[in-house]
Amino acid sequence: MASDRVTSGVRLTDGQRLDWLRLIRSENIGPRTFRSLLNHYGSAAAALDALPGWARRGGASRAGRICSREEAERELSAARKLGISFVGLGEPDYPTRLRMIDDAPPLLAVRGSDTALARPMIALVGSRNASAAGTKFAERIAREFGDAGFVVVSGLARGIDAAAHRATVTSGTVAVLAGGHDRVYPPENVPLLEQLLPSGAAVSEMPLGLTPRAQEFPRRNRLISGLALGVVIVEAAQRSGSLITARMANEQGREVFAVPGSPLDPRCEGTNGLIKQGATLVTEAEDVLAVLRPILGQQLPLSFEEPDSPNPLSEPDGGERERIVALLGPTPVSIDDLVRLSKSSPAVVRTVLLELEIAGKLERYGGGLVSLV
Repeated sequence: MASDRVTSGVRLTDGQRLDWLRLIRSENIGPRTFRSLLNHYGSAAAALDALPGWARRGGASRAGRICSREEAERELSAARKLGISFVGLGEPDYPTRLRMIDDAPPLLAVRGSDTALARPMIALVGSRNASAAGTKFAERIAREFGDAGFVVVSGLARGIDAAAHRATVTSGTVAVLAGGHDRVYPPENVPLLEQLLPSGAAVSEMPLGLTPRAQEFPRRNRLISGLALGVVIVEAAQRSGSLITARMANEQGREVFAVPGSPLDPRCEGTNGLIKQGATLVTEAEDVLAVLRPILGQQLPLSFEEPDSPNPLSEPDGGERERIVALLGPTPVSIDDLVRLSKSSPAVVRTVLLELEIAGKLERYGGGLVSLV
C-alpha cells in the first residue's frame, strides 16, 4: 500500500484524504495519535485496520467507534456544498507556521481566500466583555497590522476578537472556529464571518454539525497562536481564555505581547500579569512589528517530510506494560519521567501510551505531560 506519511508539498489523493478524515474522526484519535499511527503504519488505511487491536491492548472493553467510509463521504460532500475544502498537513496550501506545532490538525477545514492563509499572521485576542477603550484600541492596532501587510487572526468571539476582525475585513483576517463551519459561535457574528471571507478565511478542525462546547475552546486557541508569529492580548481577566492562548503561544515558541490597563479594572488583571511575567508591553503597533519583522526574515524548514521512524514504537516485554501503567495516575507526569522510572526504552513507553490513548484512558497535556483519564 502506498505511503501517505506527511511530506511537504505533496498533495493527498482523494482516497488518502478520505482515509485521513476517517482516522481523525474516529474515537480517541487526536492529532498526536494520528501522527504516531501514520508514522508507524505508513498510511491511514492501515492504521484504521489496526485500531481495534490497539484499543484491546490498552485495556478497553470494546473498540472505540471508527468513522465509516460512508460518514466521511457525507462530510466531504456537505463541506463541498458550503465551499469548504479539507487541506492536509504537508500539502502546499496548509498554513506554514501551523504545521510546525506538534499537535497540528491533520486536516484543516478551510473556507474563504486561500491567499490569506499564505500571508504572515498576527493573533489578536482579548476579553469578550471588552471596554469601549479596549475595543477602540483593538480596532486601531488591528488596522495598523493590516496596513503593514499582516493578516489578523482571532477567534470570532464577542468583544476584542470581533473588533479585530471588523477592522481587517478588507485587508485580510482569519477566524478560527471552535465548532463546525455550520455551527458558528456566537451566532450574532455570522454576518461578520460572511463579510470577512472574500479577503480572509475561516478555519476549523471540528466536524460539520458540532456545536462548540467549553472543552473545544482551548483546542481552538492553540490554532490561533499556532497560525501566528505572535499573539497580542488586549484586556484579559485572571481566568480569561486569552491567557490560555498566551500559554499555548509560549509553548509553541511564539512571541507574546500584552496591552497594559488600569490596575482597578478586573479585565486588565490578566494582561498586566503577563507583562510582569515577561510579555512584551504594547502601546502601539510598532512595538509588535519591531519584534516580528526580524522573525519574518528567518528561514523556515523547507521540508516537513518525516524520517521513516522519527518516534519509533516497540512492543513491551514481560511486565513492562504493567510497570508503565502503574506509574500513571490522575496527576500529570512527564513522559521523560516515565521512561526513567520504568527503566523502559522511549519506544516502549510511547507504545504503551498510544495503546492507552486509543483505549480512551489517557489524557495528554502541553509540555509532554500525560495522565490517566
